[in-house]
Amino acid sequence: MIWIVGVVLAAGILMMRVESRWALTAFETALVTLAAVAIVRQRFVLRVHPIGGLLAAAVLWGLAQVAMGATVDPQRTLESSLGWAANCAAFSLALRLAGDRARRQKFLTAQLIFGLLVAIGAVIALFTIGSLGPFVYRNQFAAFIEPALGLAIAAAIRDRRRPLLWVFIAAALFASVVASGSRAGSIICLAMLIAMPLFAYFRGVISARSLIRVAVLGAASALALVAVAGWQTIWDRLQEPNPYSVRADLNRSSLAMIRDRPIEGFGLGTWSSAYPRYALFDDGNFVNQAHNDWAQWAVEGGLPLFLVMLGVVAMLAPAAVRSLWGIGLMAVFVHAMVDYPFEQRPALAAYLFAMMGVLAAEE
Repeated sequence: MIWIVGVVLAAGILMMRVESRWALTAFETALVTLAAVAIVRQRFVLRVHPIGGLLAAAVLWGLAQVAMGATVDPQRTLESSLGWAANCAAFSLALRLAGDRARRQKFLTAQLIFGLLVAIGAVIALFTIGSLGPFVYRNQFAAFIEPALGLAIAAAIRDRRRPLLWVFIAAALFASVVASGSRAGSIICLAMLIAMPLFAYFRGVISARSLIRVAVLGAASALALVAVAGWQTIWDRLQEPNPYSVRADLNRSSLAMIRDRPIEGFGLGTWSSAYPRYALFDDGNFVNQAHNDWAQWAVEGGLPLFLVMLGVVAMLAPAAVRSLWGIGLMAVFVHAMVDYPFEQRPALAAYLFAMMGVLAAEE
């Protein structure tokens, strides 16, 4: 069944540009149905992982907001609650199905190949039709690549027979993020390329000789592929004055919203509905997200949802350190401080939570 889940997750990623509601509904229904089938196959004997319990609590919190009249838009909160249910289903399915180590490794290798193919396709699409394939927003593309980059770097560190293959894949993934023009994504991915081998060395996973080999091969491959994929876009964007000034204003608005409703929140999925009252500027454009998932979680779900996600990160962190590749998932949570990888595109969020389930299975 894990391969069926993988196909559903991949289909969700590839269909993110489909505007019609049917694509998202089909994706979320498929995940919830697969979770129900898994429960039936276990004869309703449930072993709830603490993270799965936290995600289930997020779903119930959204329903409670509707029941209490605490949401400013009940319909959007119900839709967001369904999205959180899909996240919970994705995490729980991946956790259960990735328990076997050999199967888990094959699944992770498949996700790395999928990430590489999507990255190549996105770069080709960028230069031919001006878009990043299924990704509408460059930073969401970068967030999708970050876990795959973690997998590639970890493989380059651990696989002594074919390190060059994994180094080349890691360089290709990094080059695709640079070509996309994502500032935060490029900085985070570059930090991963530098920090992960050093971290492995200080933990005694690799020798100094292996560290130098990985560093030299990685730097050479990354420079070559960045030159091929293109760096002008990211260079131009890095030259922009005060690139995060708008985000700073949005954060101030979000903090004001949190102060007004610190516990009950404004309702899951309702940040854009509540924001106009707290806006510090109006340039005529619709502001759809807070550009900071952590702030948005606190606005929509109050401190309870913020603490739920903080708990998810705290419980995943030890497994991320042990696995090495999980550092890529932790990087997404860092990226979420300045962008919205978990918001707007439920299929991407479910994919990330599924990868968290695989990571949790390594405990």
